[in-house]
Amino acid sequence: MDHALLLIDWQLGFDDVALWGGARNNPDAEGNALKLLMAWRAAGLPIFHIRHDSQSPDSALRLDKPSGAFKPAFVPRAGEFEIVKHVNSSFIGTTLETDLRELGVGKLTLAGLTTNHCVSTTVRMAGNLGFDVNLVGDACATFNRRAADGTVYPAQLVHDLSLANIDGEFCKVVSVEAALEAI
Repeated sequence: MDHALLLIDWQLGFDDVALWGGARNNPDAEGNALKLLMAWRAAGLPIFHIRHDSQSPDSALRLDKPSGAFKPAFVPRAGEFEIVKHVNSSFIGTTLETDLRELGVGKLTLAGLTTNHCVSTTVRMAGNLGFDVNLVGDACATFNRRAADGTVYPAQLVHDLSLANIDGEFCKVVSVEAALEAI
């Protein structure tokens, strides 16, 4: 029970690609994350479903809007944990760290949306809190990003750089196949 899966922000609101930047990388992210979910369920290991509840009234990621719901395949089952967060980190203002420590979890595998925001922030904090973190890069995705000077950076570049920035310091970036072999 010392190895938990964290699934971050698999919410319907992220299906509106135009809202988030006009293009998204990795169309296989959901399928890869579902492979992880099925394997964790089969192994009886702890699963944490993390959902963003924005404080901005206009956000698509609010629990009081249909777009704030989990994508159907990612709805938690009985016995699985649901964590609601209001900021990018899954640890701030939640019971996540306490829940993990009470279960004796020392190793985390993460997958989710978006690579450069909530996934990266959660990975950084998990690493700083002393967890052994595997980030499944091909089970994450992000969107194009516009810089302050107006330059638009393509989603794949944003994703790749985000993974490169945290690999080896806060986590180990792995493939879905490597993550499945580790359980």
